[in-house]
Formats: sequence, C-alpha cells, structure tokens
Amino acid sequence: MSEGERLLWDPRQYLKYAGERGRPFVDLVARVTAEDPAYVVDLGCGPGNLTATLLDRWPNATVEGIDSSAEMIEKAGALAQPGRLSFSLGDAHGWKPSRPVDVLVTNATLQWVPGHLDLLPTWVDQLAPGGFLALQVPGNFESPSHQLLFDLAAEEPWASRLAGRVTQRISAPGPEGYLEVLAGTGCRVDAWETTYLHVLPGENAVFEWIKGTGARPILQALPDDVRPEFERIYKDRLNTAYPPRDFGTVLPFRRVFAVAQRGDA
Repeated sequence: MSEGERLLWDPRQYLKYAGERGRPFVDLVARVTAEDPAYVVDLGCGPGNLTATLLDRWPNATVEGIDSSAEMIEKAGALAQPGRLSFSLGDAHGWKPSRPVDVLVTNATLQWVPGHLDLLPTWVDQLAPGGFLALQVPGNFESPSHQLLFDLAAEEPWASRLAGRVTQRISAPGPEGYLEVLAGTGCRVDAWETTYLHVLPGENAVFEWIKGTGARPILQALPDDVRPEFERIYKDRLNTAYPPRDFGTVLPFRRVFAVAQRGDA
C-alpha cells in the first residue's frame, strides 16, 4: 500500500479461528506476575475480545484497549464497561498514557510498527515502579505462507499493479533482540519463543487465516480486476505447502515473547 493509504481491517475475518489466535495472548499474560494492578493497557487491542479477558485476570484493574484501526475500535466498543474497560483510537508511536501503567500488554502488534525496538525504552519509562511490559510478536516471516505470498506478488501481472503500493515486509526480531533491549533498560526480562501447531478446520484454511492478518496489505492493494486470480493461485500454493488432512490443516506458527518488569518495586 502506498504512503497515505490506510490499511483497513476486517474484525469478522480477523476473528476467524479466534480460539487459536488467542492462545499466545493467554500464554503471554500467564507469565505476568502482577498481583493487583490498578491500570492495565492493551496496546494494539484489535477487536477487544482478548482485552476483555484481562478483567477476569485482574478484577480490580481499570483496563484500556488502544488500536489504530477505527474498524477494530468500533467492534471492541460493544465490550466496553464504564469505569472498568474502555477502548480508544491511538497508535504505538503517539501513545502517551495519562498516568503510570502497571501492566502494558502488546500482542501481535509490534511487527506492524517500524522501529518499534526504539519505542520499548520509552514504554518502560511509562511503567509504574515494579510494572510490567509484556509483548508477543509473530516469528514466522520466513514460513511458506509468507514466502509464497511475496513470491507471487513479485510475478506479473501483479508486480506492476503493486509497484509503489506495498511497503516492506513486516518483521520482528527474535527473543534475543527483545531481551537485549529490555535488559538494557534495567528490567528483569523473561524472553522465549514457542511454535504452535494450529489445527485449522475448513477449506483453504491457511488462506483464511493469513487473509485476516499478514496478507491483508497486499490483498487490499491489488485492484479488483486482478485480485481474484491472485487469490486463486495463492490458495493453490498454500494448499500444496499445507495439505489438508482428515482432521484439519496444520499450520506451524512460531511466536516470540518477552515479559519485562521494571525495577524500583
């Protein structure tokens, strides 16, 4: 997509396979040992379904979800609870909390934020003493699902139609990169990676998964007259790389995690 074009998110598409998509969030939050935080922020909250679970984890907290997508915030607004759970538009670069944050969660968001490693020390500065920063990013950018997408986009007739309209590939470092940056701020850091084996039901399951996330910029940038053929070929190649089985389609998916706790507790 060209500069100035806004990426449009479809909450309904994103929420397909919501249970599988939510597993990393649950695993991330489980490693945050905050007992009774007062102010919890989910930066990049999407449709808010996972943000709402933070109320169960920390029932005395005020929880705020922030996302740069108006479509996602509109969907999330239906979950709001006055005085307990709110949602608002905002982006990672411009985010500044009104008060110190006890727990800052950012799940499957930072891969979309250029230069996000430079933001992490400033976010640590926004934490209350003893506060937590918990992040998770996909680590599957070298997987067939992504390689096939960009290889196809480089072929004609699509390459010429996408020229100047698609920015660089999304990416993020491994756990070592986050460990180094966050430990450099003086935080105690727990960093790790996990590869999930998602078993997806339905036809063209991997396409339906990536259509809601990683493939969205290219699919949105393609003109309507060529998008259907692009999708048809992409589906065929995905089905070869990830063959459907009797019990579903297996999608291996590497995720990178880090939980940092600020000192001065």
